[in-house]
Amino acid sequence: MLLISVISIVKMIAVISKFEVQNGKEEDVKMAFKNRPGFVEHAEGFVRLDVLSPLNNPAEIHLITYWENEEDFEYWHRHHLKDSHKNIPKGLKLVPKSWELTKYAHISS
Repeated sequence: MLLISVISIVKMIAVISKFEVQNGKEEDVKMAFKNRPGFVEHAEGFVRLDVLSPLNNPAEIHLITYWENEEDFEYWHRHHLKDSHKNIPKGLKLVPKSWELTKYAHISS
């Protein structure tokens, strides 16, 4: 019985997407996230989205999404990611190779 409980806990995932804005448009990006259309909220298995920026590097943005399982994230990432990026500020440039995507097993909140 304990093994089944551990497996169900580990099934939920968090995904952190990190990037750094290169051309001074970080406030535009942050505003776009505050006013986003909310496509991801309707995705199967989506739990929550947090948008963070380090105090010591405000041009860096971290998106933390929580998903009921990895399969739902992968489906959204492959099929609906483009729609959710329609409001990206015009002319946005990222620091080369700054984008990272890391998946985590969710252990506890």
